[in-house]
Amino acid sequence: MPEVSTRSGPARHLARSVATHTMLITMSVLMLGPFLWEVVTALKSYVETTRLPPTLLPQTWQWSNFSAVFHAMPFGQMFVNTVVMTIGRVAGQLIFSSMAGYAFARMRFRGSGLLFGLFLSVLMVPALLFLIPQYMIIQDLGWLNSLQGLTIPGMFSAFGTFLMRQFFMALPYDIEEAARLDGANPWQVFWHVALPLAKPGLLALGILTAMWSWNDLMFPLVMNTDPEKMTLSAGLATLQGEHFTDYSVLMAGALMATAPMIVAFILLQRHFIQGIASTGSKG
Repeated sequence: MPEVSTRSGPARHLARSVATHTMLITMSVLMLGPFLWEVVTALKSYVETTRLPPTLLPQTWQWSNFSAVFHAMPFGQMFVNTVVMTIGRVAGQLIFSSMAGYAFARMRFRGSGLLFGLFLSVLMVPALLFLIPQYMIIQDLGWLNSLQGLTIPGMFSAFGTFLMRQFFMALPYDIEEAARLDGANPWQVFWHVALPLAKPGLLALGILTAMWSWNDLMFPLVMNTDPEKMTLSAGLATLQGEHFTDYSVLMAGALMATAPMIVAFILLQRHFIQGIASTGSKG
């Protein structure tokens, strides 16, 4: 009997491993399926994109679809607008959210818990409810069809404050206390001690903000009507017509628009996972 149990142990472990890997491979295929279909569609002709039943691979690879994107929309200018907006939002999030998160994590003042609760309550409200008030504010400021109208509202968020607060609370307090004993003021402690230790959290927040800003559609689509001031997401949405849509050109543009974020995430995924894992659960 003991000999049978020792033999069944590795067999059970092998069966569990095969089942786990099978499930992971299946989920990976399901996740990659839409992206692969986007790549294939970007290389088809218009007739092949509307054919029923659909064809899996194009008969002739239509590389000209990528150049057609630049004729269908000002892709280069929209790409620059998206880069400027993303950099501005990421810089603002890293500066303001880190300062607010450190204040809630380390500074004790009356009503801090209530104020932080109000910050978190913003996360419970759907973002679309803020769209009309934000539009009215930006209109009053004269920022419609401008890059500052797209960038400044996204330079601070309740989520970024929460993320950085959790990270600062997970840092050892003794290091900051030693800096205070050496004569450092609160700003010096934050800038020279806490912020360098928060590098993984800053990287995680920066990647999340960059991905959110790059893929943001509704806000740029409402705030801007000038094609020269639109971002890539809003510009690609204009390619989808009411009666006619060239899906091959649309998919080619979408593929070029998503490529920078895919490359950035692949290069920085280790730092992103480390930053999320290091935020801890202290509170």
